[in-house]
Amino acid sequence: MYYANPSTEAIRDAMTAGDLGCITTPAQGNVTFPDDWDVIADNGCFSDRWTERRWESWLLDQSRSARFAVCPDVVDLTGTPSHEPTLERWHRYAPMMHRHGFAVAFVAQVGATPDTIPPDCDAVFIGGPTEWKLGDTAAAIVRSARAAGKWVHMGRVNSRRRFDAARQMGCDSVDGTFLTFGPDVNLPRLLRWVTSARRSPMLWEVTP
Repeated sequence: MYYANPSTEAIRDAMTAGDLGCITTPAQGNVTFPDDWDVIADNGCFSDRWTERRWESWLLDQSRSARFAVCPDVVDLTGTPSHEPTLERWHRYAPMMHRHGFAVAFVAQVGATPDTIPPDCDAVFIGGPTEWKLGDTAAAIVRSARAAGKWVHMGRVNSRRRFDAARQMGCDSVDGTFLTFGPDVNLPRLLRWVTSARRSPMLWEVTP
């Protein structure tokens, strides 16, 4: 599943049809989505304007039917390890998120290993810079998470090559800003990626 921003009528139609998922963030405000949409709630930490108070207020207005809500993480795309501060945020915020009825995703950042992913997370979100998220450690995290029955998601997927790489690693879903620029041109292209993936599933996608 590819999760995108519901920025045009055509994109929203694709979400209604189940061809795309919807990603919502604090920057979108408190928007209500149809109950049958497949929605994930990101945390907005990629923005340097993130604040705990704004995020928490927004989160508590989101539907508990979301596939998962992403626990706040520490983003550093320079390659500097940020797993430990991300883990600190997990221990701070995940209990509250679970208490309020959300399935919660932990973001695997540089420095994470399969053994340091919190066992109580419901999903694993592969973050970090490109080199790390497509590397051996991230692939091992994906395999371990799948073996534990967790949903695995990769962020910042904006090309067919990255889309296919995420599938080959074993990710269940991805998100990106591919449709943000030129949605009229890029939506048909993206839907072709999704259609092709569904017509030619990976072995792990058809094996119980």
